[in-house]
Parts: sequence; structure tokens; C-alpha cells
Amino acid sequence: MMPPLRAARALLSSQVSVPQRRTSSGEEWAATGMTNDIDLHVGKRLRRRRRLLGLTQQQLAESVGIRFQQIQKYECGANRVSASRLFELAESLDVPVQYFYEGLSQRDDVVSEGHLAADVLSQKETVDLIRAYYRLGERPRKRLLELAKSLEPEEAANDAA
Repeated sequence: MMPPLRAARALLSSQVSVPQRRTSSGEEWAATGMTNDIDLHVGKRLRRRRRLLGLTQQQLAESVGIRFQQIQKYECGANRVSASRLFELAESLDVPVQYFYEGLSQRDDVVSEGHLAADVLSQKETVDLIRAYYRLGERPRKRLLELAKSLEPEEAANDAA
């Protein structure tokens, strides 16, 4: 005979179902680890801004009163950011709340004229380049920009003119 506690657990586990949710595109996902596209987007924007400011996950977490593991979960989309927490994060990162939703209507990473793909801006190399660029004085920055433009392929240079 099964012990009463074990029998109760078995009965409960057979009756509990995991609720299904629908994404905006109508796909179903359960609470088994699949993340929503919007949560992933918000997490990527959070990571991008944190890195751009040169903050660690620990520093950002302390500024809003949570543990760094929670920031990790937000950044990978494992946990959904509540409205109040998003507001606190926006204040700590000195951006409007809308910053985290920018680019949602353009989910495909198509490079349109004058715009970079979102993943380019999240690369460490890009952030390092931007930081180095702004450490330069105004004159060297202008010269570096002219150099970069001169290195563009001919087709791109002709399209821009």
C-alpha cells in the first residue's frame, strides 16, 4: 500500500495541468522553458543598454534592489519583467520605458537603408568601438569617420550620393 502523502502527491500531479498560452502569432507555449518573442526582445535591449553604459549585472541589480541572477533571467527572456521593475530599470539605465520596445514592429533583422541590424549593435566589438571613438578628441573623431567612409565599397558610396 502507498503511503498517504505519496498517494496525495500522485493524485495531485495527475490532476494538475500546465496552462498553455498563446503568443501574438497564435503559437502555443507552456511554462516549460519556451520564451515569448517580446520578452526576448526586452531582455536583449536591457543587455545592450547595460553593456553600453559599462555596467555589470551586479551593479544594475543593486541599483534596483534585486540579485544579479534576476538580471540574467531578464536578459535571456527566462523571466518576464513586470511593469514596475521595467520602470525602475529604465530609470537606472537613464532611458525611457519605450526604449525596451523599440524595434518590435521590425522583428525581422532586415537591414533597411540607413539602419543597422539590431544584432550588430549588441555585439561587444561594436560597443568597444563606440567607446574608443568617444574617447578621442573631436578632430581625430572626424578624421576617423572620414576614413571609415572612404573605406566603404564603391556601390554603397554611390548609393549614398
